Amino acid sequence: MYERRHEKLLPVRAFAHRMLRHAAAAALVAAASLGLGVLGYHGLAGLPWVDALLNAAMILGGMGPVDALHGDGAKVFASAYALFSGTVFLVVMAIVLTPVLHRTLHAFHVENSREAKA
Repeated sequence: MYERRHEKLLPVRAFAHRMLRHAAAAALVAAASLGLGVLGYHGLAGLPWVDALLNAAMILGGMGPVDALHGDGAKVFASAYALFSGTVFLVVMAIVLTPVLHRTLHAFHVENSREAKA
């Protein structure tokens, strides 16, 4: 998927396609996580679909809950979903930043290998 040490840097157009693929993967992870939160808030907290979406989006975005939860199961779910959302944030950022970091490190290595050959 990524070029190796001895290979040249990926052309800009191909790199843009790689970034789009990674952005799509990150969006899928975020959408699946949001869907899980909506289902949990709707099923366990008994919130209407729109309110469940609002609460899940706010937790996933790091803003915090909107509605007060009354059942123990709903509170446990909200706690677990909040911890899960923090991990999802890290995973999404890793998916998006990996191609950029790889390209940067690869560019440094390409320059060093050219200097070593000279």
